[in-house]
Amino acid sequence: MTLPPARRAALRRRLLAWYDAAARPLPWRFPQHGAEPYRVWLAEAMSQQTQVSRVIASYRRFLARLPTLESLAAAGEEEVLALWSGLGYYARARALRRAAQEALARHGGLPTTVEALRALPGFGPYTAGAVASIAFVRRVPAVDGNVTRVLSRLEAVEGAPESAGARGRVAALAGALVDPRRPGDWNQALMELGATLCVKPVPRCERCPVASLCRARAAGRERELPPARRRPPRRGLTLACALVERGGRLLLARRPARGLFGGLWGPPAAELPPGGSAEAALRGALPDGALAGLRLGAEVARVDRTLTHRDLVLVGYHCKVGRLSSHHDLRWARAKEREELGIPSAMRALLGQVELGPRDG
Repeated sequence: MTLPPARRAALRRRLLAWYDAAARPLPWRFPQHGAEPYRVWLAEAMSQQTQVSRVIASYRRFLARLPTLESLAAAGEEEVLALWSGLGYYARARALRRAAQEALARHGGLPTTVEALRALPGFGPYTAGAVASIAFVRRVPAVDGNVTRVLSRLEAVEGAPESAGARGRVAALAGALVDPRRPGDWNQALMELGATLCVKPVPRCERCPVASLCRARAAGRERELPPARRRPPRRGLTLACALVERGGRLLLARRPARGLFGGLWGPPAAELPPGGSAEAALRGALPDGALAGLRLGAEVARVDRTLTHRDLVLVGYHCKVGRLSSHHDLRWARAKEREELGIPSAMRALLGQVELGPRDG
């Protein structure tokens, strides 16, 4: 998409000046030529579909334990998942670890080009563009939901954001507008504008540094563009969770690698259909009849969570088991051991509602 040079220059000048003066002081914000690639990548991986307020604490905790690409590559999957706890989308954590290993094996560190970054696990177009532009000063765009919204309003892009036509127009705009000297700062400025002022559904145009250049605002359509995405309705899902304690230790089960909370630890859990038996569901929660002797007790805890595609309810029951069948996806864990395991935040919240023995293990 062709943009007049004067318009490109005005947008760059105004938006970068605003970014320099008003950007939030986030811990992963670096000067354009002073960025640490590993930290840039970690922040971008953590920030996808996650509120910044939640990312900051996780980012600092992660770096305190795994401060370098080499330490991440050498870490066990269990440690990485535990550090990722609370961010959701745990497949990202596994991809992060694999990408660190592959980057070191192939390149001796994070590669500097979009093409090489895209070949690593977990690097989609946005993440590759963000890391290449911020960490390596590559003149490439980084288009996420915030950037799509900003550019759709600035240039009055018609069509649903997820449609091929609108995506192509936004991508062309993003590529044409990247500042040649400060590509990473430019991409971050667009993201910052979308996160703080050019928000949905009602933008804060009175404070926007480029409001006078916005074609949607000039047409009185800043609340219409881009049109809201059509999302499928969320499905209700109830998980019955067995809270089994023995000698100050809690019984935990590793969830299947695929699906909700894939590969993480938590109390044995099974989907509970409407009108179904929690006891029967939990007895079949693991293959090989490992929980066949489970006896259901009282409901003692309940947690509700709204996920991207699900309305999730966790229901915890005090349960007893007889002699357990040997199973590699079952373990007993004291409180201190649980702190070191990858346990989803929703299940940690469930466990926090009940007394599960002494905290000192």
